[in-house]
Formats: sequence, structure tokens, C-alpha cells
Amino acid sequence: MNDQTAIALKTFTERYCQQWQQQHGHLPFSEELYGIPSPCVVENREEGVLWQPRPFDAEPQLAAVERALDLQLQPAVVDYYTTQYAGDMQAMLDQQPITLLQVWSEADFVRVQENLIGHLVMKRRLKQTPTLFIATTESDLDVISVCNLNGEVILETLGTPKRQILAPNIQTFLKNLQPFSGRF
Repeated sequence: MNDQTAIALKTFTERYCQQWQQQHGHLPFSEELYGIPSPCVVENREEGVLWQPRPFDAEPQLAAVERALDLQLQPAVVDYYTTQYAGDMQAMLDQQPITLLQVWSEADFVRVQENLIGHLVMKRRLKQTPTLFIATTESDLDVISVCNLNGEVILETLGTPKRQILAPNIQTFLKNLQPFSGRF
């Protein structure tokens, strides 16, 4: 495991959870994750769930993705998705709201791998550089991904070659984010 990626993700998650605690007086809250089993669930409420991150306890690899596409993935992306179970986390990147995608449970980990395979197949069909998404934006077409060739974090527009480099790696990207505990 790339300790730098894991440390950067855990550090951001701690900042995110602390901000929730300071602003709302409780752990992070999600309406979208209500009723979906996870080791992260601390308390179910009528309208949602309080959660906290938990250590990832499945096999720490994205083997299904690598096998499906005969492609070795950036170790930092593997570490990003296999460091912890957590709810998706909102953040600000240069005044732009984004949502960091996280793995909620072992079942969700299977779904994430299927979605990554679909994304990589689309990139291959379009004859574009392989990327792996790690966050969403307010636009349905723009996602934040990691270039599988060099590890750069980019903002890319799906279905097009349009891309903008955001950071040289996931660690720098995560360090530059500001947690956001409100609603976009």
C-alpha cells in the first residue's frame, strides 16, 4: 500500500469529520445512504444515517478491473479505493464543489469496480488515455479522474478529449481540498 495516498485520504477524512462535528454537533450525515448496510453506520435516523470511516477489510486490490481490461492500475488509485469504507465526502476545490467518491461497503466495492470497468471500456472505445474517476462535479459530464499513465489528477469531460490537470498526484490533490459539510 502506498502510505502517502492512505495518509492523505485519512487526513482529509479526519478534517471532513471534524468539520461536521464542529458545524452540526454530530458525525457526518447522509440521506442518500440511509438503509444501505455498511460497517460505517453509527446511527440510523428517520431521514438519514450518521457514519464514520472504518478500515477497509476486503482484499486491498482492484483485481477485477485489472483482469477485465488486462491493465495494471496506478497503485495510488488502488490505495484510494482500498484504504477505508466511508460515505462520499463533499469538498471545495478552488471554489468549485466536488464530491469525493468512497466505498461504503464490500457490496459497494463490487459496484465501484464495475463502474470503473465501464469507464475504462468507454475510454478504450474512444481511443483515449485510460483514466479512473475519484470524484464528481456539479456537471454530469465533468469528473475528476486519475490518469492511469502518469498518476496526474485531472478534470475531464466525459466522451471528449478535454482535460485539465489539477494536481500531479492524488496526495497533492487531497491536501488542496477544503472539506465542505453543507449542501451544494
